[in-house]
Amino acid sequence: MLFEQEPPKDWTKSLAPLFKKYDGRKHPLNHANKYQLVVAVILSARSSDALINKIAPAFFKVFPSMKELSRAKPETLFPYLREVMNFENKANWLIAIAKTVKEDSNIPSTLEELVKLPGIGRKSANVIIGESGGKAEGVIVDLHVIRVAPRIGIAKSSRPEKIEQEIMAAVSQEYWHVAGMSMTFLGREICRPTNPHCPECVVNKVCEYYKQTQGIKGAK
Repeated sequence: MLFEQEPPKDWTKSLAPLFKKYDGRKHPLNHANKYQLVVAVILSARSSDALINKIAPAFFKVFPSMKELSRAKPETLFPYLREVMNFENKANWLIAIAKTVKEDSNIPSTLEELVKLPGIGRKSANVIIGESGGKAEGVIVDLHVIRVAPRIGIAKSSRPEKIEQEIMAAVSQEYWHVAGMSMTFLGREICRPTNPHCPECVVNKVCEYYKQTQGIKGAK
């Protein structure tokens, strides 16, 4: 006897309530321009956004652009960054980037060029592109998305690069940036590692985790 297979989800449509909820939400890292965004994103690796927002104003007062940063030595950055995880390497990366791009206007706008810079991987590049108004070339996959995407069912892998590919294949490109950011915010606020607030989730009707844990019949 043949069983009729459930048709694949239209994830762009299924996640529309999530995109609507978080579209336009400002990134937690405070920044006034692309230069500040690049610096904040690099510093935030393995450090909290709250910490970076706390130390950034003093840093940017002394180093307001790539031009000033390019003239500095790594050790002159240390007093401003000591609370940041891996601050010595990050100071070296920032100086190297500043010496390479020289001016804020020369900061790359493509993923290919951004990931060539020290301290910037795909996740960081996707944040920089999306938050600076560029056309998304990928999907932001942070620790929250690594948890949320498989729970929802849009991804099956546990590897960031594979999860990104799965989301990119499932969602229209125009929604790639909001897809990553909305799942990040969902993970921060609702889809917590323990005791997730599933009944409050705007996409629980399409969520595999909710279907399995709450016994919801007919969830699609």
